Amino acid sequence: MANDLSLSNLRPAEKRKVRKRIGRGMGSGKGRYSGRGIKGQKSRAGSHRMRAGFEGGQMPIYMRLGKQRGNTSKDAMPVGPHRTVTQSLNIRDLERVFEAGTEVTLDVLRERGLIKTLKVDVKVLGQGELTKKLTVTAHRFSQTAREKIEAAGGSVLVLREPVETPSKKARKRAAARGGPAPGSEPEAEETEETPAAEAEAPAEEGEAADSEESSG
Repeated sequence: MANDLSLSNLRPAEKRKVRKRIGRGMGSGKGRYSGRGIKGQKSRAGSHRMRAGFEGGQMPIYMRLGKQRGNTSKDAMPVGPHRTVTQSLNIRDLERVFEAGTEVTLDVLRERGLIKTLKVDVKVLGQGELTKKLTVTAHRFSQTAREKIEAAGGSVLVLREPVETPSKKARKRAAARGGPAPGSEPEAEETEETPAAEAEAPAEEGEAADSEESSG
């Protein structure tokens, strides 16, 4: 039968791609230089395994461009443990899980599965609506979340108050004016001696000299 399977009509399930056979003589079309051309880096062995971003030795693009420094930018370099990491929690989750009058602590949030761990700070965000009176404890609150919780009759307990650090420009302006930088504690003022105290000092010295003469 024409449809019988035999060695003469075996075919692969998918079309095969014929392997390029190089270095098989000039008549094969891939002889002499084997398709790599004459000289140059790409004609050498290992030239096609260059690392990503390598530009042949010239200054690569990622080093030519400027970097946005700092610990708050998305592409901060170097990226290290100084970057702030928090677990986010929205008030819509509080509305869905808790009853009115509940005291929401970190342990309760962990038990209910709203946060994964107690080792990372928790920040409450303001997405959603809240109609229940809750007492919420967390490390940080967004302004919207704080306003909505307090508007529903609840209260917030902040475990980590934000530290306001003056910017470099603010410190420079304060130094130019001769005053303390905003957010820094003013230095204690030195007490100046009064003229009366200065006048008493020579008088005491004169009395000491008179007593020495009389004793002599």
